[in-house]
Amino acid sequence: MRVAIGSDHAGFELKQHVIDWLKNEGHDVDDCGTHSTEPVDYPPICADVARHVAKGDADRGVVLGGSGQGEQISANKIHGIRAALCNDLYSAKYSRLHNDANVLSMGGRVVGLGLADEILAVWFSTEFQGGRHIPRIEQIKEIEENQ
Repeated sequence: MRVAIGSDHAGFELKQHVIDWLKNEGHDVDDCGTHSTEPVDYPPICADVARHVAKGDADRGVVLGGSGQGEQISANKIHGIRAALCNDLYSAKYSRLHNDANVLSMGGRVVGLGLADEILAVWFSTEFQGGRHIPRIEQIKEIEENQ
């Protein structure tokens, strides 16, 4: 799977860990930055990750920051993106199962590396359930189209 990833300075350490995890799982990774712990604004980085997914240059995206909240919000501004903040296993599972999330957001100041590994494993292995959830995803798309 092709995965675009990006973080701000607060998520940089977690991003480096996630990149290693993704590569060890056989995924191709496109690192959209940042490339250090020097302070940087997250919105352009998260939008870049989301654009990679929306254009089909990546199958999924991962955005990381201190809490993951702003990163999720920024990614969700891109048409076609369903970014989910998943700082726990339940959210990771159901964001994919019911919502077909295509961008994962996590907080480096919230999630330890071990939990991050578990969240990644659940999020990347859970398939969209479809069925009764398809009309809801279509309604989300319709709302997005009619802004």
